[in-house]
Amino acid sequence: MKLKTLFALALLACAISGCRTADPLSLWNDGAPSKRALAEYVAAVTDDASPDFIPPDRRIAVFDLDGTLFCETDPSYFARALFVSRVLDTPGFAATEEQKAIALAMRARKVGPSIDLNRERAIADAYKGLTLDEFDAMVRRFMDEPQPGYAGMKRGEMYYAPMVQLVEYLVDSGFAVYVVSGSDRFVVRALVRGALPVPPCRVIGSDNTVVARRQGGADGLDYRFQQDDVPIIEGHLAFKDLQMNKVVALIREIGVKPVLAFGNSFTDASMANYVIGGNEYRAQAYMLLCDDTVRENGNVKKADEMRKACGENGWIPVSMRSDWKAIYRRP
Repeated sequence: MKLKTLFALALLACAISGCRTADPLSLWNDGAPSKRALAEYVAAVTDDASPDFIPPDRRIAVFDLDGTLFCETDPSYFARALFVSRVLDTPGFAATEEQKAIALAMRARKVGPSIDLNRERAIADAYKGLTLDEFDAMVRRFMDEPQPGYAGMKRGEMYYAPMVQLVEYLVDSGFAVYVVSGSDRFVVRALVRGALPVPPCRVIGSDNTVVARRQGGADGLDYRFQQDDVPIIEGHLAFKDLQMNKVVALIREIGVKPVLAFGNSFTDASMANYVIGGNEYRAQAYMLLCDDTVRENGNVKKADEMRKACGENGWIPVSMRSDWKAIYRRP
């Protein structure tokens, strides 16, 4: 039996028995159902003698970002906070009245999670004219700012530590991990860099249109990029990566069906159902429950709704309150 299989089986035994030996999911509570399910799954699909064995090139796991890997509860998730800062706090930025109204509502926490394409278009327009390097630098600067409500932590450090462990564990077990987010792809690439073992080519997100600085309104089929030109953000929303659009993105950008999916909200439901429905390989979908109101700004009602949906859809719930020893890697 392969060494990695023995290691996965040892983790499974540890999860079941409650032993305290070092394991790659040490921030997950011993005996937590989700930890047991993960350990058993990885042991089965990485053992080439198992009927559930999955070839390495088909071991693909997809993770939502906001609320799944990264905080979205205080005061709002990263991409929205970035937009608010861009519109309300950037000297010399000429925001439209619509953008100001949206940003003020977000700062006052009067914008809910519902999808509003007009709002998303206004957000995309706020970055018009920036080069990709300028945009990346802006995001990285914002990541370095203090995170409100979390003493000693920066905005870019708000990853859920148990989920980071899980990503690292899956990569070590031969999985290709993709981040599939409703946030802007360029924002997510900056956030992921240095925090997760996920290369930029495995970051999928909402897309803002990109043109050449000297393109001058010409269609991309009519313009030839020159060596001394530079791509810039055009400011038009091209694709919002939520709901069924997440399924479309997986089909278009990966080309084969993943075998693991991780989300936290009903905008991830399509992705979860696509992964576990009719899969030729053994597949699982997990949903995080925002049920911790002590260590996090949880929402018990929302968590209860998701737990019920897990039972109805065959998703595996992950309780932030009960399954995790810690939520953040605090200083």
